Amino acid sequence: MTNDKFMKMLIGGEWKERPERIAVRNPFDNTLVGEVPAAGVEDVKAAIDGAVQALERDFPLHARYDVLVKAASLVDHRQEEYAHTIAHEGSKTIREARREPPRAANILRLSAEAGRRLTGETLPFESRVGSENRVGYYFRFPVGIVSAIIPFNDPLALAAHNIGPAIAAGNSIVLKPSALTPLSVLMLAHDLMDAGLPKGRLSVVTGRGSELGEAMVSDPRVRVVTFTGGVDVGLQISRWVGIKKVIMELGSNSPVIVMDDADLDRAVPAIAAGAFAQAGENCLGVQRILVHERVYDGFRDRFVKHVAGLKAGHSMSEDVDVCAMLTEKEARRVESWVKEAVEKGARILTGGRREGAVLWPAVLEDVPGGVRIDCEEVYGPVVSLYRVASLDEAIKRANRVDYGLHAAIFTERLDNAFKAVSGLQYGAVIVNDSTDYRLDVMPFGGTKLSGVGRQGIWSMIQEMTETRVVCFSL
Repeated sequence: MTNDKFMKMLIGGEWKERPERIAVRNPFDNTLVGEVPAAGVEDVKAAIDGAVQALERDFPLHARYDVLVKAASLVDHRQEEYAHTIAHEGSKTIREARREPPRAANILRLSAEAGRRLTGETLPFESRVGSENRVGYYFRFPVGIVSAIIPFNDPLALAAHNIGPAIAAGNSIVLKPSALTPLSVLMLAHDLMDAGLPKGRLSVVTGRGSELGEAMVSDPRVRVVTFTGGVDVGLQISRWVGIKKVIMELGSNSPVIVMDDADLDRAVPAIAAGAFAQAGENCLGVQRILVHERVYDGFRDRFVKHVAGLKAGHSMSEDVDVCAMLTEKEARRVESWVKEAVEKGARILTGGRREGAVLWPAVLEDVPGGVRIDCEEVYGPVVSLYRVASLDEAIKRANRVDYGLHAAIFTERLDNAFKAVSGLQYGAVIVNDSTDYRLDVMPFGGTKLSGVGRQGIWSMIQEMTETRVVCFSL
């Protein structure tokens, strides 16, 4: 272990240590990957104090642009170091982890460009009788302080997704990564500071959400709160947050519809990748597969054969497809959900075996309605197959859960595609790909319990700014 993995947190532009530290461990074998300080509530307050002070110093748009672009280049220059860190501390294989640094660098560049497009427009005051002698416009200005709480599954990309828009829009941001995957986020903070980010514009507070959560969101000086995580924590945050802007992404139970005209050669590998990437710990992961009865048997046999061929093991093995879940506790929880479904009539077609935090990719059928694996977010490497007689039935079954983040359909018919687009109550409908597709410039979010507001670079810049109207009476 290199010394740079025993990292300090960034508070108001200063790298801080604390007597208590949090160990970061590899989920597969529990080896020590690094350590970070265990922050307290006073550290959150100090970070917000620093954010307030930073806003008092000028940080013009061209300088914000330069910092983000330079930081992106620094991320590019050590992509493999980032990838190894992500694969060691989280639930991604090394091949999956290698996709995250270039994505994060691109997010920073796109944020920089979006910041230069943040404009207002003139207003037609003479459209009202008596206002003929008035002219004016509106423009957008920073909200001030953003507080962000991000999860473990895409630590680097989600940090960039919050930091990039916040900085591009002219704000300060206080960010808390998962206590289980903070190392790559702190690496990004180093690159941003090395790129010239002024002190206080970014703080990264490392600690436990149960201890820091209320302080992160309740301070009245914070004007925007972003949170990605589970519904229960989202509900608690909504009680703490007060009157401020809130953006939440709270997970899903994502369905894929496979119609009788679908290209199965395309559908089978795409759906499997969407279900089992990142050990299934992915808010966009496929959880339910609704297959037309005319192709159900053929799809099931091909899909099960494909999944049975996936290799589970250590995240650093180049040929591993599914690595350990983040903790053995989570793997045990998912295993118990599978057992509950089986006890009530479901059948395991492949997988389901567990060793420590590794759960072999599982495919179930005959899953009864109402069991947790059917109606809640499993957040693990498990999918369920359902036989449907029509597209109408598939849409109805897809909509019956309390989530609505992403849904997908495989079909060769435009009328089927557009019917699904109209009928599925989700934030996005993906045609001829799995639900696990996200473009970083798209408005990202869902309906129902999947959250409120929209993430995505431009959407977040809009949320992280306010409009101000200017009117001249001539």
